Amino acid sequence: MKLKMAKYIFKPTDLTELKDNYDLVIIGSGGTGMVAALQAKELGLSPVILEKMDRMGGNTNRASSGMNAAETDFQLQHHIVDSFGDFYQETLKGGGGLNNKEMLEYFTSHGALAIDWLADRGIVLNDITITGGMKIKRTHRPASKAAIGGYLVTELLKQIEKEEIPLFAKVTVDQLLADNGQITGLNVKLPNDESKKISAKSIILATGGFGANKELIKKYRPDLDGYETTNQVGATGDGIKLATEIGAGLVDMDQIQVHPTVQQDTGHAYLIGEATRGEGAILVNSQGERFVNELDTRKNVTNAINALPEKSAYLIYDSGIRENVPAINFYDHIGLVKHGDSLADLAQNIGVDPDKLQATVASWNKAVSAGKDSDFGRDSGMERTIDHGGYEAIHIAPAVHYTMGGLKIDAKSHVLTKAGTPIAGLFAGGEVAGGLHGNNRIGGNSIAETVVFGRQTGQQAYKYLASLK
Repeated sequence: MKLKMAKYIFKPTDLTELKDNYDLVIIGSGGTGMVAALQAKELGLSPVILEKMDRMGGNTNRASSGMNAAETDFQLQHHIVDSFGDFYQETLKGGGGLNNKEMLEYFTSHGALAIDWLADRGIVLNDITITGGMKIKRTHRPASKAAIGGYLVTELLKQIEKEEIPLFAKVTVDQLLADNGQITGLNVKLPNDESKKISAKSIILATGGFGANKELIKKYRPDLDGYETTNQVGATGDGIKLATEIGAGLVDMDQIQVHPTVQQDTGHAYLIGEATRGEGAILVNSQGERFVNELDTRKNVTNAINALPEKSAYLIYDSGIRENVPAINFYDHIGLVKHGDSLADLAQNIGVDPDKLQATVASWNKAVSAGKDSDFGRDSGMERTIDHGGYEAIHIAPAVHYTMGGLKIDAKSHVLTKAGTPIAGLFAGGEVAGGLHGNNRIGGNSIAETVVFGRQTGQQAYKYLASLK
């Protein structure tokens, strides 16, 4: 008899325990905020986390593929020899060369340390896959192949609870307080609409991006007005507003990523993670034919889909691929997956030409066997043919996914003014900060950013507070 594991439930700190004064306040309970809090606590600080939503984890909950890092022990265990340099160059190319190079250098050279840091705390990412824009497998995920986001949030919450770090929910920060360019505190609004002033020597902004703020999306990218979003409703750019009100600068605000594979037919936007393609799925148009290198950058795959008359496509895969992407079980459970006993059967169920779909898959299988995709130059995610039975398809179309722009920071996570000078005591990491990704984020780099720069914000806040003594 198989026992069902009880679901972990985190209980936020009672609001009666919210104090008037803290050395370090972290705004946001996503991956960046929780990692920052744990790092700060390990350095001897007493951080507090404030979250405006009633659910912890922010957009981190929705991440699916994994966490990119190079030169890790887990890669070597899989006989993958990688380099920081290759990781840097592929991310720079993927970002159109517009990435902040100092941030990128720090990011790519600290990913392996971040993987080790997580493993030391029982958060082990020892299975490796690949995402679009990468030439080598460096996307780390749990051995269960579970979606990285929910797994990471749950495990980090367990660590927050273990370390007795206060985490208050349904607390909205509506103003940062500063004097002569130095952080002094913040104002918050409590669930009962009571306002409260909190003194703080340092603040970390880990509030995420603005992918769910339709007004900001329209302001910076009017061409994306009306697009659906994969973001949770709380991703409204709060940290950007708070910091710019006290003089922070912004970068790359018009660089907004559209994810190419999002299921939108049910009235909700469900991101179909890149791991599906990374493990061997292909994309076909309404005729049942391939039209793009499925593991090109998100920007290029999106453009290829938008160039189709129907502006949508189908992911095609089989039971062999599905076994390596457990997230498909969820997609199927909520009715997003179409099935077929044969390719012809599947073609009928999705309304494409059966002969063309069968010819497309046959051609793809030959390419996999030969190790060369002559049609579109795909050279990764080609380990599995689509001929194991249990054929399936998911209808997808592009949707707003990630905001590459945000607060101007340096590689040490200091929030900078428009002129480039640090606002003393104010730090930022994760999607609220801009510059790292250039004009296109590589899949697997967002979770890596939350951990790498979450740790960096915690470390730099510690150094800043130590300098005040």
